[in-house]
Amino acid sequence: MSWNDVDILRTFHETDALLHGHFLLTSGRHSEVYFQCAKILQHPDYAEELCSIIADEFCDKNIDAVIAPAIGGIIVGHEVAKQINKRFIFAEREDKKLTLRRGFSIKEGERILVCEDVVTTGGSVFEVMDIVKACDAEVAGVGFIVDRSNGRVDFGVPQLSTIKLEAVSYSPEECPLCKNGLELVKPGSRKLPIKS
Repeated sequence: MSWNDVDILRTFHETDALLHGHFLLTSGRHSEVYFQCAKILQHPDYAEELCSIIADEFCDKNIDAVIAPAIGGIIVGHEVAKQINKRFIFAEREDKKLTLRRGFSIKEGERILVCEDVVTTGGSVFEVMDIVKACDAEVAGVGFIVDRSNGRVDFGVPQLSTIKLEAVSYSPEECPLCKNGLELVKPGSRKLPIKS
């Protein structure tokens, strides 16, 4: 099956992975739309199909390894690595900073593909890219499932999202949902304080 934007969006709806309400994003911004990719990626066939779009794009780019930020990017990164038959590692937070742990390492000169589930501002991806560069390796590209910025976030390397959407987000100070008194929810994986 070759998926297009309509197929992907329909599958997000069918798996309850597209939520509506008042959400605190990992970036700290607020939005009335939230992509809970874990709900769609819990189905191995959907994960395989979505990640094949990324894998097909980067399979001939001489990738040495795939890295993802924990926890949202782990399934995406692992599935892409499996499909292109490359090593997979992930970065996780320690003292609020992404770092390599568990004995993971990146060798000098390796070409590394960064994978993620959802990009709003790209903060976690940029952090992972910094880890790769600090190891004197090369970021060969970035692949992710949902681009909430509709293409505005530019990682400065070849990048691909399976779907681009204009999902409006607000700074907490300018959020109309806050002004209307809607309860703020943080459904993602990172524990961020919700300030009232």
